[in-house]
Amino acid sequence: MVTIDNYLDSHYIHKSNWLRAAVLGANDGIISISSIAIGVAAASITRQPIIIATVAGLVAGAVAMSAGEYVSVSSQTDIEKSDIEREAQELKEMPEEELQILAQIYERRGLKKETALQVAKELTAFDALGTHIRDELGINEISQANPLQAALASGASFTLGGILPLAVTLLAPVKSMHYWLYGFTILFLIILGIISAKTGGSNIKKAIIRITIWGTIAMGLSALVGYLFGVSV
Repeated sequence: MVTIDNYLDSHYIHKSNWLRAAVLGANDGIISISSIAIGVAAASITRQPIIIATVAGLVAGAVAMSAGEYVSVSSQTDIEKSDIEREAQELKEMPEEELQILAQIYERRGLKKETALQVAKELTAFDALGTHIRDELGINEISQANPLQAALASGASFTLGGILPLAVTLLAPVKSMHYWLYGFTILFLIILGIISAKTGGSNIKKAIIRITIWGTIAMGLSALVGYLFGVSV
């Protein structure tokens, strides 16, 4: 028997919040750590400085990604809570006006005026605040972000992504390391595109092209800065 819960669970939109943070973290981990390693490798003839810079970048990046994601999502959550509190107050002070607003929303969605008003009355009687939060403010369980979940997903995925180029710096020959890093970074980005596409149920080819092209551009520009200015980034 198909239930509404089973039906909703079959869709990928429920994964959007944590999947976005995870893909962003892994992509940033691969690209930024590769760029650091490439910049230092271009100016070093020994392995030790490359590894030290890469590990330092990995640790700093993971912490920064987690903290940044937590702060940004927390800010979003604070705004949502503020709007919910304001909506609750408006329902107490002007319930009739709020009912009309709700009816107008349903009317714009295609219901007849009488039907829209009837639906608004029934949903208001059932759960006034919940209905306005969902239909007037556009906040629901899917769109609501979890700061801690986003921070953990972002930080963990950055670490996993950054470990991949770190492994290359440990194993690849020092003289040609930047070439190895370029090649393996492209491979890592392709794999990430495939995983993210399969997890999110999207087109694999488009995901690979998108993440590879933009990832390569970002990595190339980051590495170019190191070459132009002769700095170990």
